Amino acid sequence: MAEYTFREVIAQAMSEEMRKDESIFLMGEEVAEYNGAYKASKGMLDEFGPKRVIDTPIAELGFTGIAVGAAMNGNRPIVEYMTFNFSLVGIDQIINNAAKIRQMSGGQWNCPIVFRGPTASAGQLGATHSQAFENWFANIPGLKVVVPSNPYDAKGLLKTAIQDNDPVIFMESEQMYGDKMEIPEEEYYLPIGKADIKKEGSDVTLVSFGKIMKLAIQAAEDLAKEGISVEVIDLRTVRPLDYETVLASVKKTNRLVVLEEAWPFGSVASEITYMVQQKAFDYLDAPIKRITTPDAPAPYSSALFAEWFPKLEKVKEEIKKAMYVK
Repeated sequence: MAEYTFREVIAQAMSEEMRKDESIFLMGEEVAEYNGAYKASKGMLDEFGPKRVIDTPIAELGFTGIAVGAAMNGNRPIVEYMTFNFSLVGIDQIINNAAKIRQMSGGQWNCPIVFRGPTASAGQLGATHSQAFENWFANIPGLKVVVPSNPYDAKGLLKTAIQDNDPVIFMESEQMYGDKMEIPEEEYYLPIGKADIKKEGSDVTLVSFGKIMKLAIQAAEDLAKEGISVEVIDLRTVRPLDYETVLASVKKTNRLVVLEEAWPFGSVASEITYMVQQKAFDYLDAPIKRITTPDAPAPYSSALFAEWFPKLEKVKEEIKKAMYVK
């Protein structure tokens, strides 16, 4: 085991797969000469050269379309967006081409491609650079959506995503790139569509994913000191979503709280809430609670942003409400 940062394991995962398969290449803004906007492709240009690590113009619609065409013709592109806010410029290519080409061609073409980059907020970046689109992409048949919360999961899931024969949306966070963790020296893969129980508990189930998992784990640790046992589930993948793990936990704890950094309407939390009431209603001892950002764009003001982003105390408060504990 050795300690690596999140950005380092992203580069490791891509490089390890590129060494095995010459059809894999990376493209995006500043991924080559600058070693990546967040240094998540550091050293890759030197190893693989400019034909496989490609700097693009600031033209997401263009290079997304090029990548989709390349995938349809036997290549396996990795597309980096500087943030997923910018993927909206190329979202037509993702939704109307990458996600649908296998079905619309009757299986004649597939689209093995990874779209990756940071999602959600990263501090004072303003409303147009602080949006979480996990639920948007998860709504599209044909796309898989992966949102890791730590370096270990990120490496194993990215390697699996690169080998997948369908398009995968792989969402990171600017605020996680410096996170460090011990990573095995031997190669490993993690399955897409399988949640991970980060902490076992018996009183209430807390489900989350991505960087806000840090709040979930901290809340569980704090409440353990007060005698409340919280089971923490990291979805890791929101499409396909591991309903079975969530349902099994709810049937054990009889309570559910969902924590998500996204707007409330049509959220991943809404989908989980529906499925749990549909398939485990008789096990619930309290209404399901969800914690999201307010239904408003992210403010730039640091004081307002602090109020907008879900707080640790809010998470603990909602868990206690689910427990009927004051």
